[in-house]
Amino acid sequence: MPISPTDVLANLTGVFRDVFDDDSLVITPQTTATDIPGWDSFAHINLIIATEGLFKIKFKTSEIESLRNVGHLVEVISAKLPN
Repeated sequence: MPISPTDVLANLTGVFRDVFDDDSLVITPQTTATDIPGWDSFAHINLIIATEGLFKIKFKTSEIESLRNVGHLVEVISAKLPN
């Protein structure tokens, strides 16, 4: 059964909360690195690795470099998941 973008976002919320050690963190499709204190290049790598592990996918470097916001990340994840 396919995972909806809403479910992808809900699962990503857990990843973000773990990486940033903030259980109250709320992300939206419009969230960007400037919205979250501590979202630097190191945190970004940790987010990508944790996301790949959770969804059992691999990102290409070009996909990572092109990410604009959390909504775009959800789109890229959704495209990699089985239909």
